[in-house]
Amino acid sequence: MKLDLIDRKVLEILQSNAKITNAQLSKEIGLSPAPTLERVKKLEQHNIIKSYHAHLDRESVGLGVTTFIQVTLTGHKKDVTDMFVRKINEVAEIIECHHITGSGDFLLKAISKDIASYQKLLLERINEIEEVASTQTMVILSTFKESKVMPIPF
Repeated sequence: MKLDLIDRKVLEILQSNAKITNAQLSKEIGLSPAPTLERVKKLEQHNIIKSYHAHLDRESVGLGVTTFIQVTLTGHKKDVTDMFVRKINEVAEIIECHHITGSGDFLLKAISKDIASYQKLLLERINEIEEVASTQTMVILSTFKESKVMPIPF
């Protein structure tokens, strides 16, 4: 699907406020409500808009520790990678999993209640995955920018 200027504007607005009403969205992009709703549905159908989420404050819900975990696997064959990905997708505390280049194979982002619960996650869940050869953890001390809003290229 080729995006035009109106589609891009819809995406920018919905990323910053997914709760906007169709009537308000239509006013902001300069179309009537029916074609606005049609555009949003088309963006959803083409999987450009994948989902809508509430952005939670981690500390307010009791998740005080965020870490990045660099994982090196025991091998690089497809079945090893596929098995690792399948197992890591079952771990709720892992909120991101990226296949990377460099000294490790994967970079995980994990959230935990505290250091003790992170240690339990690492020792009892991640390090117990057969395909994991080694891990290196980086604890996030503070975050100065965290955005889920993607810049839409024109």
